[in-house]
Amino acid sequence: MNVFCIGDVIGLPGCELVRSVLPPFKRLKGVDLCIANGENSEFGRAKGITRNSAEHLFDSGVDVITTGNHVFSQSACYEYLDTCEFIARPANLAYGGAPGRGVVTVDMGRRRVAVVNLSGAVCMECTEDPFQKIDTLLPEIASCKIKLLDFHAEATSEKRAMGFHLDGRFSAVFGTHTHVQTADEQILPGGTGYITDLGMTGPSDSVLGMEKTVILQKFRTGMPVRFQVAPGACTLNGCLFTIDENSGLCTHAERIQLQ
Repeated sequence: MNVFCIGDVIGLPGCELVRSVLPPFKRLKGVDLCIANGENSEFGRAKGITRNSAEHLFDSGVDVITTGNHVFSQSACYEYLDTCEFIARPANLAYGGAPGRGVVTVDMGRRRVAVVNLSGAVCMECTEDPFQKIDTLLPEIASCKIKLLDFHAEATSEKRAMGFHLDGRFSAVFGTHTHVQTADEQILPGGTGYITDLGMTGPSDSVLGMEKTVILQKFRTGMPVRFQVAPGACTLNGCLFTIDENSGLCTHAERIQLQ
């Protein structure tokens, strides 16, 4: 099974790039399942996710959308998070009565796939330790041979540690949040596919997808600014994992950049 994981999609430009390049890429590589992080896909300031941005990604060929610390930025989307079965929010951001779910299960016919979303604890908001949380979730997804984790975290060390924590127990562990693609795609000793960060899908000439002059102003003055999505050409970052359906382990990991 070929699973294609797409890094944080930034606003309307990122969504439009996904629509342009994903369908032919899926045909070329024989992609069976596509996962995209959409926590910054909102069409305006690219903060949070909305029904419109989510459905844009689904209509473009994305099967499951994961999110992160900005998932609750658009309150109008709360009901949609509850009703849509294919959007995951970090399972350890489960505030009392929080909308959405932390695990998405996809029935592929021959196999059931579990997609888990977690938030890191280092320099991030979280209500539960991600390592303990994933251990408590494992019995719930034991029937799924293929298990995938989007670990939305700041610290490289925490992401690496999670990869080794789940090595041999998950098919693939991929990081999101930092928007910079790392060059460490690999198969860990126990057979888990891994990359520290998928990168982002959005404007290339930017600071993490945002207009660079605005971000420079923020850093140089320390004063509040209104973030704006940068103009110009975009790049899609991601990773393609090939997974053995019988063992549930990864046999190949390939870092991807598309324009």
